[in-house]
Amino acid sequence: MPKGGKKGGHKGRMRTYTSPDEIDAQMKAEKERKKREEEEGASNDILTEEKLQGSGSEDSDEDEGSQKRKGVEGIIEIQNPNRAAQKSKKVADIELEGPPQLSRREREEIEKQQAKERYMKMHLAGKTDQAKADLARLAIIRKQREEAARKKEEEKKAKEAVGAAGRGLNSLSLK
Repeated sequence: MPKGGKKGGHKGRMRTYTSPDEIDAQMKAEKERKKREEEEGASNDILTEEKLQGSGSEDSDEDEGSQKRKGVEGIIEIQNPNRAAQKSKKVADIELEGPPQLSRREREEIEKQQAKERYMKMHLAGKTDQAKADLARLAIIRKQREEAARKKEEEKKAKEAVGAAGRGLNSLSLK
């Protein structure tokens, strides 16, 4: 059974509900606070741009840092090497000069496919050990089949000769 029993309250406290008027007042106060922050942020941006123009563009990180910061980031300058600044790249700026960097698994898979293709070419040319063994086996099978065909022909001829000789005797005896 869950804590608090069947009624679901938390240790006897009564639930309190916020009235719609209070919610509206809170929303208006929040909007006003955001407007003030944006106005202050815009004036701070103008001041930082003037400073940057006067001193030259020494740090391009400050331009990206002028984005809205959360918590104490605006007050304290944090230099965390593990934190990567999210930079948006334009399509024109993306470099397509070199070949794409492949992962180790992709590289190994491509190498495996190329090795398989090379092996198949050599196999078809008859240069691999397995191909040589296959060709030798095929030669032996061909000889066996030729011998079997020759024996069948000889047997057939012998039967025909025996059959012809038997017919000849039968025809002589009837006369």
